[in-house]
Amino acid sequence: MACLEVSKQGKFKEDEDACTLDGTVDMHGQPAIRAKSGRWVAGIIILVNQGLATLAFFGVGVNLVLYLTRVLQQDNATAANNVSKWTGTVYIFSLVGAFLSDSYWGRYKTCAIFQLIFVTGLISLSLSSQLFLLKPEGCGSQEDPCGTHSKLHVWLFYLSIYLIALGNGGYQPNIATFGADQFDEEDNKEGHSKVAFFSYFYLAMNLGSLFSNTILGYFEDEGVWAIGFWASTASAFAALVLFLGGTARYRHFKPNGNPLSRFCQVLVAAMKKCRAEMPQGGDDLYDEAKKESSNSNRKILYTHGFKFLDRAAYISSRDLDHQKQGICSPWRLCPISQVEEVKCILRLLPIWLCTILYSVVFTQMASLFVEQGAAMKTTVSNFKIPPASMSSFDILSVAVFIFFYRRILDPVVARIRKSDAKGLTELQRMGIGLVIAVLAMLSAGIVECYRLKYADKECPHCEGSSSLSIFWQIPQYACIGASEVFMYVGQLEFFNAQTPDGLKSFGSALCMTSISLGNYFSSFLVSVVMKISTEDDMPGWIPGNLNKGHLDRFYFLLAVLTSIDLIVYIASAKWYKSIKFEGRFEANDDEQGNFKV
Repeated sequence: MACLEVSKQGKFKEDEDACTLDGTVDMHGQPAIRAKSGRWVAGIIILVNQGLATLAFFGVGVNLVLYLTRVLQQDNATAANNVSKWTGTVYIFSLVGAFLSDSYWGRYKTCAIFQLIFVTGLISLSLSSQLFLLKPEGCGSQEDPCGTHSKLHVWLFYLSIYLIALGNGGYQPNIATFGADQFDEEDNKEGHSKVAFFSYFYLAMNLGSLFSNTILGYFEDEGVWAIGFWASTASAFAALVLFLGGTARYRHFKPNGNPLSRFCQVLVAAMKKCRAEMPQGGDDLYDEAKKESSNSNRKILYTHGFKFLDRAAYISSRDLDHQKQGICSPWRLCPISQVEEVKCILRLLPIWLCTILYSVVFTQMASLFVEQGAAMKTTVSNFKIPPASMSSFDILSVAVFIFFYRRILDPVVARIRKSDAKGLTELQRMGIGLVIAVLAMLSAGIVECYRLKYADKECPHCEGSSSLSIFWQIPQYACIGASEVFMYVGQLEFFNAQTPDGLKSFGSALCMTSISLGNYFSSFLVSVVMKISTEDDMPGWIPGNLNKGHLDRFYFLLAVLTSIDLIVYIASAKWYKSIKFEGRFEANDDEQGNFKV
């Protein structure tokens, strides 16, 4: 059934057969009908799917550092490094998923395939743990660590967790963007819903991990690892079934081909004309007329930055001769819209680089925060609090601050500014996230100072050796949660809004990749700190017995590095120029948000 046309005023006729304006299609490749596809029906399915998948992922990740120390008998520093490397690999695989999605498979197919890999990895981990690694039976708790294992069994364990890394990594950037695809950005009401979706998406992630960090975390801390892993497997399987069940309702963007080749074509074409005399302005540059189609991307308006790249769209006399002969090589002449795609990516890079150090702070929750908590008083009456379950306070903080930001802070800022209906811009929120991250590290360092003050220096295993209660960790977890709302939600919105239509999954992957590199840099930083601090027979800042180390100094070091990163970020954000689309309707560019700090 054909869709109704748009009226001259740029508004849809209120009819059930009206189509979306952003070029989305249904499962059959036909233009998506607004009333019968997408919106919050599809959005809620994806949010629940994300919550279940996150529960499954964190059911493995939240206590992985304890699994490595208690089951595989690794020391604290080695286990922390292995967790950082594994977590980093998860997010590196997000680039693989984004590339396949934007280039060939589309977001729906990519999400389905990588979720299947995710479930396979969880089944393998559950079986290998139950059959081979948790031997003798009942081992894996603090009081009863497991024995040695064969290389084959250890290899099978690493194969399983890296299958989980591949599945979750390839799925994550695409599910966020696929959820946003369900809302038509060209429609005012759905456009607001699309912005709100990212906040609810991040909230769903955190609510999903709440069960992992509490119930599953408790069982795993007590050594009941097999039950925890099988519960994660069941949750991931339920998420996959739910996702496939919503197939008929989803809206889709068609893949646009290999973005790497388009990027390289611009660079090569510009280099070939490096000595050409360029005209002033962008009016005379090659602008290939696009055929109208249901999946055509919005045109990016010409910008004056990165002038050298404009040479790729400069029509030389040789290009005119080739056109007369019917020859047009994309490696010599590129449309200005393709050049602008490259400019957009280059402008994003400084902002993206500044987010990596924040991820170093964030990753401490899954490693050093857990080890620090294990060295504190973890009992209340006769109940023992699993150190990993303290991240529940991070999740509660995320929920509180999402409500605070969306319902209180953003409306107040919007009323104060009057001219800006969005309140704080994405870049401003990311800057606030960095400030709160500094406070989180200062809080963690101060708590560690007091933990050491009340610690037994000769404790051989360090577990629970300090009389300082683990609840003193609450401020550092709460600060991390607050910073996530401003940094990671802001990142998701920013990279999704500031990437061209054919690279939306790549934009989400940038968020994941910054987390990946943050984990790798954290691992590198720990190694460097340990190498320097263990000279002259010193125990180092992060030894096996934390009571003989100085973990507080490491936290304060991160606070200093993040402060420096904040200064660089502010300079980068002031330099940044936002992308401008030629929409189907006339719109004020300022409505997309002012990205100045």
